[in-house]
Amino acid sequence: ELKRPILLVCGHLDEADDLADDVELFTGTRPDGVPALELGGGLGRMSEEQVSNRLQLLARYAGGIPQDQVIVAPVQALMQSVPSKDQLKHLIRTLKPGDELEPEKLIVWLSDHGYNRLEQVEIPGDFAVRGGIIDVYLPGEHPESADQVGLCARFDFFGDQIESIKTFDLDTLGSKQPLTQVRLLDLKGQLPDTGESVSLFRYLPEDTVVVLWAPLEVAEQSKAYLDRLPEVKGIYPLSALMRLMQPFTRLELSQFDQGNVTLMGAADPPRVQLPVLSLQRFETEAKKAIRELSELAETHDITIFCENEGEQKRFCELVEVEQPGLCRRMAIGLGYLHRGFVWDERQDPNGAGKTDGPRPLALFGHHELFHRYEQRRRVKKVIASRPVDSFLDLKAGDYVVHVAHGIAKFVGMQTIAKDGKSEEYLSLRFADNATLHVPASKINLIQKYVGGFSGHPTLSKLGSGRWEKEKAKVAEAVMDMAADLLDVQAARAAEVGQAFPPDTEWQREFEAEFPYEPTVDQVTGNEEIKGDMQKPRPMDRLLCGDVGYGKTELAMRAAFKAAEFGKQVAVLVPTTVLAEQHYRSFKERMANYPFQIESVSRFKTGKQLKETLTRTAKGEVDVLIGTHRLLSKDIKFADLGLVVVDEEQRFGVTHKERLKQMRKTVDVLTMSATPIPRTLHMSMLGLRDISSLTTAPQDRRSVVTEVMPFDRNRVKLAMLRELQREGQIYFVHNRVSDILEFADDVQKMVPDARIVIGHGQMGEGEMEEAMMKFIRHEADILVSTTIIESGLDIPNANTIIIDNADRFGLSELHQLRGRVGRWKHRAYCYLLLPTDRPVTPVAAKRLKAIEEYSHLGAGFKIAMRDLELRGAGNILGPEQSGHIATVGYEMYCNLLEEATRQLKKEPKATRPEAHVELGVTAYIPKTYIPGDRQRMDVYRRLTRCESLAMLAELEKDVRDAFGEPPRQATVFFALTEVRLLAQIFGIDSVIRQPPDVVLKVNDAARAQFALHGAPGTLRLIDEQTVYLRMPPTFVESEAALMVLRNLMRQALDREQKGEATPEPGQAPEPKAAATPKAGADGAAKGKPAHSAKPQAATPAGSLSGVQQKPAASPSRGKAMPGAAPKEAAPAPLTPKQLADLEKLQSLREIGVLTDEEFEAARKRLLSR
Repeated sequence: ELKRPILLVCGHLDEADDLADDVELFTGTRPDGVPALELGGGLGRMSEEQVSNRLQLLARYAGGIPQDQVIVAPVQALMQSVPSKDQLKHLIRTLKPGDELEPEKLIVWLSDHGYNRLEQVEIPGDFAVRGGIIDVYLPGEHPESADQVGLCARFDFFGDQIESIKTFDLDTLGSKQPLTQVRLLDLKGQLPDTGESVSLFRYLPEDTVVVLWAPLEVAEQSKAYLDRLPEVKGIYPLSALMRLMQPFTRLELSQFDQGNVTLMGAADPPRVQLPVLSLQRFETEAKKAIRELSELAETHDITIFCENEGEQKRFCELVEVEQPGLCRRMAIGLGYLHRGFVWDERQDPNGAGKTDGPRPLALFGHHELFHRYEQRRRVKKVIASRPVDSFLDLKAGDYVVHVAHGIAKFVGMQTIAKDGKSEEYLSLRFADNATLHVPASKINLIQKYVGGFSGHPTLSKLGSGRWEKEKAKVAEAVMDMAADLLDVQAARAAEVGQAFPPDTEWQREFEAEFPYEPTVDQVTGNEEIKGDMQKPRPMDRLLCGDVGYGKTELAMRAAFKAAEFGKQVAVLVPTTVLAEQHYRSFKERMANYPFQIESVSRFKTGKQLKETLTRTAKGEVDVLIGTHRLLSKDIKFADLGLVVVDEEQRFGVTHKERLKQMRKTVDVLTMSATPIPRTLHMSMLGLRDISSLTTAPQDRRSVVTEVMPFDRNRVKLAMLRELQREGQIYFVHNRVSDILEFADDVQKMVPDARIVIGHGQMGEGEMEEAMMKFIRHEADILVSTTIIESGLDIPNANTIIIDNADRFGLSELHQLRGRVGRWKHRAYCYLLLPTDRPVTPVAAKRLKAIEEYSHLGAGFKIAMRDLELRGAGNILGPEQSGHIATVGYEMYCNLLEEATRQLKKEPKATRPEAHVELGVTAYIPKTYIPGDRQRMDVYRRLTRCESLAMLAELEKDVRDAFGEPPRQATVFFALTEVRLLAQIFGIDSVIRQPPDVVLKVNDAARAQFALHGAPGTLRLIDEQTVYLRMPPTFVESEAALMVLRNLMRQALDREQKGEATPEPGQAPEPKAAATPKAGADGAAKGKPAHSAKPQAATPAGSLSGVQQKPAASPSRGKAMPGAAPKEAAPAPLTPKQLADLEKLQSLREIGVLTDEEFEAARKRLLSR
């Protein structure tokens, strides 16, 4: 209503986010948030996302601020200086299609402004150059990508002009949506000196209203910020900020009386004490809370905010049962209110002695009534990273597995000319320095060796037969294991369990209340689990996925289904701390429903424990959560229907045996935080019921990882940076002997921090108490050994510092780093090196790997391999881990898949791949795709194409990413297309043996149909062999390739249109060939080849199933040249010139030469 910009200033970073959410809830418009940069004082780069968002905001404000704009800023953001409008011009560059700009100048600008040049972009702040194409991954929020963080923009140049700007896919590199403009932003994020820069207030219009929200809190936080901040230029103290506010209309808002204290510095400061009262905390039990709500409705106008329609519907149902008519006496809104309040103008402290007025308003969130989701995350999608593919990290010196020859060392990629053709090869070195060159077209025969142990595997000896023996031995062991698993499956299928009914309305409402968008994996896993529960046999499903990927939500949905049907649920976890965390999660999530949830842990008194067990035995407890204590004989369930087991591998043998007995009668859902690779998951389909969560949540952030020597000042700065944003810190010190002294030293660095200690030699109760303090945020820093709980999810802990990091394994470092990066803040991992001893080369290489691969997707590529193998060991057992080491992980999975298929007597899922060998020069030149990794990626994707549609999509992506392909690459794509077309028509191989092309076929009739209209002679040697001899004008291998491709394209088109297709097995018998006359019926007029009528006998010995006259081009249907065209054959021409001209004409007509290429070649020929 003011029609004036409003700046709301608050004390806390998180409070600014909450305030922005609440303003949006009440106004319907999202206010602008001013991000505070995380100043590290020399601790590496600042968050590119924050730097980018801040500049985006300034760029908009430089052009003017809307009259009704609301801006929310923590005081820390205002204390940081910003560039002036003149400086801003040098930090921002707006580009549009059609702009004149030399590509080299854009490359220099990006490099100078904090962007990293790579072969292929992977994380925000990267850019890549390929000829006239420049890809840039812009961090932060952009108008062009409103629903996600980050923007992948591709600039396509034509000379010195930007021809187009499009978004692109990080995985496939294919172009997507066109963009009208892109704003490039400086990413260095250095604060200008206050003498050279300005405050954000310089960007605000004169009529802006500045509102200090809780002024005393603002003052306190600004002082704490300055005290904790290292020496950094460009910071305004609070006193300077107050002076900068003087020209504006100012207001101080507070909930409590401040006395005579004011921050504005004016003689008579405008202050308003809001008529706001804190909402009293409701009872934890739903029935009592609703009763209190009814009493409050007698004297107040109530508005309750539910987060979604599912929550709203369930809330009304619950209220109507307990207090009929209450819902009609309240207003129910959709949205999330962080903190409820009462607005009572009758108690307005600014209106002296006011006693009348409207009824007080009580506004609060559904979560406050039922004590749920106090820490909700507001997120935008992060652009999905490239999927993990360890093969693409193949480097010279790495070990690989050749499917046929065994284990070798990868030497590198090289282009080799042989028999007049050039091709790219992967060079492998076997035992005794024997080298094998594998064509890139056969890259699918090579797998990267991943064996799960730290030593080096033994190289195989070519031709020795040893590899085949080892493979056969592993195959036999795999077959035995698969048979055992199938026996277990069959036995379980014969057991009779509880078949739960399909989803009810309650179940659907419960799932609809989930406050986040479920991932695709969660949706699939949820359906798989509930599908098992609805079958009459007992469920035994394994649910795998990293912490924070949504396993607990799926477990709660399964528990809900069982509890609603009247069955009891036991949730079994390895530690008391995890039991308490699960108890809290289940209690909050199911608060709307009449289920009794209890836990068995040491945090309960003996009396409480006894009461819980008694109620459980009577069937009054629906969900019981605890450690292995739940497996004790004294714990009785009235009607147990589902057991959820978290991290079963951490239980003892006795407990596992007890669980094994349970599996025979009740449904069991086992959860594991150790992910398993997708290849193993796919190989075990039918052997073990597995659901795997591999999609990271939308709000999962990559972790900034830095390796550095132990420097007290830098370590202190790292801790202060986290404490400034009220976060928590893990400090890992893996020596129990001096951990107390180490913690004292940490305390001296940050005296104000609250520190707790945890290590394995503490008493169990003492250890649990320390962990619970950290979980409840009663401690800021946890100094501990590596016993940090792998299952704990503490979103507020976003910095981990690891002392003596060189003594940890790769997977350990990855798992420790995985403790952070679970909330909206940027997470940091510092790997500290000793200063009193050298670091071994192996340790240095390991640390370099974990530092380089820190982002999601590529961030898992190295570390996840070891972790996944551990997951494989958990599922398969130690003996199978040895077999994996023998043949490599991927080969093991192939053998397992084959064993399962054989045992289940299933046919092979895919058609055999056609072998195509036409002697053409076909490869992807380095001049086109310079990076080995990118070329290998394209080769792999080409060999994995299973359909023409996949090939077309890949070719489009490659053209988008790298420009128009050269001849060699075009031919490689054509070879792949011929391979796929041959498979469609049942052709096993296509091999050029001059002067013939020899085809091995499954069905001669289909092969003839595919080759209908071929120039030259088709000869059917037997039921499986066809010879195609083309005229001399087609003897070149490249011409033969294009002819075959175009013939089969046309045949496929005819088949799809329903034109005559031969029935399988209807091939004609081999017989003396007949030559159709010019213009005769049959194949020459376009009928299927097998229907051509013989016209006259051919010379003896020329056996042919069908002989086609070379009169019609298979590509364009034009007449084949019997002589050169008149305009191209001025007399006198030599016989050789005439032949060459005919050949050129033929090549043009089948699409090998473009019109321009043909014309140029013709002129050269005639000028001789």
